[in-house]
Order: sequence, then C-alpha cells, then structure tokens
Amino acid sequence: MAAEAVSGEQRVSSVMHVRCPDRLPEDVFRQVLELLAELSPAVQALPPSAALVELKGALRYHGTSARRLGEVLRIRTLSRLGVDVRVGVGPTIAVAATASGQIDVPGGVLAIGPDQVVDWLGPLPVEALHGIGPNHAAALREYGVHCVGLLAAVPPATVQRLLGGRAGRLAADRARGIDPRPVTPRALPATLTVRHSFAQHALDGALVRAALLDLVVQLAHQLRHRGQVARGLTLVLRFAGGTSWEKTRRLPEASAHDDDLRTLAYRIVDAAGLQRGRLTGLVLKGEDLVDADQVAQQISLDQAREARLVAETVSDRIRAKFGPGVIGPAATFLRVS
Repeated sequence: MAAEAVSGEQRVSSVMHVRCPDRLPEDVFRQVLELLAELSPAVQALPPSAALVELKGALRYHGTSARRLGEVLRIRTLSRLGVDVRVGVGPTIAVAATASGQIDVPGGVLAIGPDQVVDWLGPLPVEALHGIGPNHAAALREYGVHCVGLLAAVPPATVQRLLGGRAGRLAADRARGIDPRPVTPRALPATLTVRHSFAQHALDGALVRAALLDLVVQLAHQLRHRGQVARGLTLVLRFAGGTSWEKTRRLPEASAHDDDLRTLAYRIVDAAGLQRGRLTGLVLKGEDLVDADQVAQQISLDQAREARLVAETVSDRIRAKFGPGVIGPAATFLRVS
C-alpha cells in the first residue's frame, strides 16, 4: 500500500508516525530516536513513546519506498534494542498517526498512499481518527456520525457546532485527509546510552574491563556518527539482587574519541572499588552532549595520540562499510592501561 519514491509533482506518502511500546524506558526511547535519525534528519520526538519523521528527502536519498523504510526501522529496533514498533506512513501527520494506531500490538507497518486516503479513512470508527478523543467521539455518535466517512460528509459548519470551533474545524479537515502541519525537527537527545548485560554474574575484573572497553568504543563511535561530543560520562554498575552503583564525572575537554572516553571510564570503575561484587550489567552514558563543531579543537603535539586519531577515522569508515562488529574493541587500542 505504500507509495514509491518518485520525482516530479506526483505526491508520495512521506510522513512516518512511530509508536513504541507503552512505558518504554526513557533511555531506550532515546535509542529509538537515534535509529530514526539514521533514516532522516527530520525527526520530531513525541514523548514518552512516539515520534514523527519527514521522509521526503530520505526517499530520494535511499531510493526506496516509505513502506520499505518503515520495515527497515522495525528490523533495526527489534535486532538492536529488542523493541517492536508500530509504524504508520501517510501523506500527512494525521493520516500517518491514524495508520499507526490501527496496527495491532506488538508491531507492524501500514502505509497509506495519497490516492488511498479517503477510501481507507471512510470505514474507520470516528474514535480511530487521530485527534478525536472519547468525548468528541461520543458527541459525534449521538448525532449519528459513527464512521470517518460520515464525518467527512457532514458540512464543516455543522461539525464545528457539535465539537466547538477549532476542534470541529480540525476534525472536519482530518476526516478528509487534510492536515497541513509540518514535521518539526527537534534536537538530538542530550545524552547517549549504551549497555551490556553479562550472561552470568561477573566477578572477574578483567572481564568487566573488557565489557566496559566495548561500551566505550560503541559510545564513541555513535557520538562521532552523530557529529557530537560528550562533556561527561556516567557509569552505572548493576549488581545481583537489584542494587546498583552510579557515578558521573566530567571530561577535561569535551570529546568523542575512544582514548579520552576510555581513560575516564576506567577511572570511574576504579573508584567503585570492586572486589567480590557480582555484576549483572553495565550502563555507560555520554552526558551533556553538544555538536562537535561547537567545540574548539586544540592542536596536539603528541604524535602517538595523533596516530590513534587517524586510526580511529579509518576504523569508523570500515565500520560504516562492513558493520559495527567488524572491528573488536581490543583492536582499537594498542595498549590498554
């Protein structure tokens, strides 16, 4: 049912509305937003668990259909986060949001083409139309308007008398597939989180450091991919029994480089004074993120550091081409302190 990406004046379904599971943890929601940003830069978060994406430029860039991008997103959220999503695609925000609401839990993709909007909306119950709440639906049903098609057939002035001026005007327009609102991009989240869960309770300090190093490399790579740097790090240690330990420290200078983040992350874990604590997982957060171009870059006279930064750039290109797991964290550093 999706409209393919086309050139010229032909319209395409270009708005994606994404619904995540209810009560989704905030950090996981942030990661979903990051996956959306990989598809299109025009992402509007709708906390606590929904988002809008404008796909016009993305359709041209990726050379595929809106439905296909929705399927790609669903595969990525399932494989990377273990989270299924409901993705509605349409020519307007209202149609896309109505479509995502018609998908059964746990997830799926429903794409409505511009020439299908009226026929698809018509049979839906009025409460299914995005923006129609229970009270408005009850008022319409009392008047005999029980489906969206009937709502579209009622004169807008009558709908305004039933629901009130602004609410009636919006309901009449959306029943006809009219919704001029644009997707308004919002800034990327102020934090970035990566996590590791141990298959068995971890007591070995070397095993914990290896897992932490892996998180450092993941975090640094994602920051550079987003064009951001972190001004601080937070490390959370989760123990058997449900207890946790958390510590935040600032970086001497904002950075997204593996070496800088590793040094601070190791200092934080050393401060925890681990002895025989049974760890079940680690969480590493990049805090107080800013765009990399807002931070002054100082010239380094350390040739070894400059060599590592060059190698870091090369490794990013390799990961971008062959996948994030092609280079292990141990290969990132010649010496791990």
